[in-house]
Amino acid sequence: MYSNIVVAFDESEFAAAALVEALHMVKAHGGSVTMARAVYFDTEEFGIAPEQLEKRFNKAREACMKSVERYSTEFGVSIGLSIRQGDAPEVIIEVAKEKAADLIVMGTYGRRGIKRLIMGSTTSSVLLDAPCDVLVVKRPCHECTGKYDSVLVPFDGSQPARKALARAVDMAKTNGARLIALYVIPQYEEMIEFYSSASINNRLIEEGRKIVDEAHKIAGGRGIDAATLVEKGRAGDVIAETAATLPNPVIVMGTRALRGMNKAVLGSTAERVIASASAPILVVKG
Repeated sequence: MYSNIVVAFDESEFAAAALVEALHMVKAHGGSVTMARAVYFDTEEFGIAPEQLEKRFNKAREACMKSVERYSTEFGVSIGLSIRQGDAPEVIIEVAKEKAADLIVMGTYGRRGIKRLIMGSTTSSVLLDAPCDVLVVKRPCHECTGKYDSVLVPFDGSQPARKALARAVDMAKTNGARLIALYVIPQYEEMIEFYSSASINNRLIEEGRKIVDEAHKIAGGRGIDAATLVEKGRAGDVIAETAATLPNPVIVMGTRALRGMNKAVLGSTAERVIASASAPILVVKG
């Protein structure tokens, strides 16, 4: 399904989990893996102590080579390595473009409150500007298998959701997994009284069923009998909660590339899922 994978790497346990996930995928289905390692060194610091730049590169190279040797031996897969100066998002995206990658794999974990912004500094930037799909791994190394038993795809009929559905079908076929199409009826506190009307509530559910029935038809046309769900609530929370009920799931979702003043909107659903779900999340670009 993916043949050219770039893994964001920084020697953390989360980056190691991303690397292991990618290696499992390549070992099972073929392809290549390249580790992208950023070495940040601002110009002010460089001017004061320029020799530190070389020291940081050497330290990063030594740590990365240990991982390359360990995991290439363990998986029997050749691992490429690119170490560059710059901010992590810029380096990851630059390497992905140069390698013509079809997937970027990153490791992270859900953070809430103020700390959630830390996750967004790298993950959000990569999600916004990546030239290819991005898989965010949320589990420790020993749980990473590169294989999934359930594929959950949030579907609202939009073009990004359709692209995500197409990728989800591919993933379900590749893994022999169950595909579930989910539509979430948005529910806001200020509209609780509006939703309390039985006729309106039934109409919303009926419309939701039409939307997931379309997903079922599309998947069926490609040989996959997708299950469908219609739920109510905040989309990000419902998606994460639904995934938690499924065996060994991956969440596949589309997103819109929003910039300028609207850039924060990117986080409204995708980042909420990334922050709260324990399952890997595949963000489909397009």
